[in-house]
Amino acid sequence: MINQKELKEKITNGEFDSHFFKIYGEKSNINCIKERIIELLDTYSLEFNKTDEVHFFSGSGRTEICGNHTDHQNGCVLAAAVNLDAIACVAKNNSNMVCIKSKGYPDISVDISDLQIKDFEKETSAALVRGVAAKITEMGYKLSGFNAVVNSTVLGGSGLSSSAAYEVLIGVIFNDLYCENKLDEIKIAQIGQFAENNYFGKPCGLMDQLASSVGGIVAIDFKDTQNPQVKKIDYDFEKSGYSLCIINSGADHADLTNEYAAIPAEMKKVAKYFGKEYLRQIDETVFWNEISNLRKQVGDRAVVRAIHFFTDNKNVEYQTKALEKNDFETFLSYVNKSGNSSAECLQNIYCNDDIQNQAVNVTIQVAKKVLNGKGAVRVHGGGFAGTVQAYVPKHMVDEFKDKMEMIIGKGSCHFLSVRPKGGIKLI
Repeated sequence: MINQKELKEKITNGEFDSHFFKIYGEKSNINCIKERIIELLDTYSLEFNKTDEVHFFSGSGRTEICGNHTDHQNGCVLAAAVNLDAIACVAKNNSNMVCIKSKGYPDISVDISDLQIKDFEKETSAALVRGVAAKITEMGYKLSGFNAVVNSTVLGGSGLSSSAAYEVLIGVIFNDLYCENKLDEIKIAQIGQFAENNYFGKPCGLMDQLASSVGGIVAIDFKDTQNPQVKKIDYDFEKSGYSLCIINSGADHADLTNEYAAIPAEMKKVAKYFGKEYLRQIDETVFWNEISNLRKQVGDRAVVRAIHFFTDNKNVEYQTKALEKNDFETFLSYVNKSGNSSAECLQNIYCNDDIQNQAVNVTIQVAKKVLNGKGAVRVHGGGFAGTVQAYVPKHMVDEFKDKMEMIIGKGSCHFLSVRPKGGIKLI
């Protein structure tokens, strides 16, 4: 057992640096990561106990690369973990209480001897903790409590999935402390989705949690949602010659539930016309042959949103093959095609109830103007509000940031790197 003072010295002296590089990637600022870990260690000793044997865990944010609104139709997705994450300093506390102090958020205490859904906890971190514990307990594991302090750099409302990072973090903690690490990456992702769907109250798909849990660039096929096929893509993004930028459009996230819900609802109307539940179950040729009748039955927007599904599902395949062949220019061409399909067919770059405000669309157009035919740009995540994804030539990074933030707003550009590892024990 290493005491907290000795652990702090080892971190400061760089004894874990090579381990951190493997997790975060060679280009990450390891000194900043070490500073966060030391700050967490100091906070833990103040808030809980200086003599506890502590451990550090991490759950990463994620970026959707391709497959915009395809996962809920049993489609395919290309996604990646990023170098923004939630880190926890943790120790067992020999009780049934999970006590977490998160920087910038209210403290939570969850009694995991009671794993019933609590309506008053909906849309809170406590609900996610209770939900993760409930699912793992249902699987036959005996859990106990822990104390933790948490710091997250995953930007809330950025489309980088701070909730998935948190769910994976809690899953990895329980897995290490009480499950002998018998839960694999996919199972931890599914546990996180269960907690978010049933306890938090958000009907999300599994893409966010899988990308956060597995790490690196992953191609995911949701044809069998209970057993998704996950393939890690062996591609070194740092050598592509481009930097990944997530741009906050500044659009208001309020009251978007109806906009999001309409997409799967309309896609399912098309599927139902063919006697199926999901678009993935329909032969695309049969779909095109029936468009005339479909328009009368389900309406034009449902039809073009289904067209987007078929288009973007194939884009995932093409982008995956391009990365596997080390052909980044072809990859970028399909990023743009995916973005065009989202804008034209999925129609999720502005809100239909507020067409005068089109912050995402403006951000996309400004980014395209600044890039001047180079790189690629597309809507990021669910759309309507939120963020835009851009691939920027490395020699243009400073120029791109300055020009974008001059128009969209200071602090709107966030340059990220792909993180090789997902949910993991740091120390």
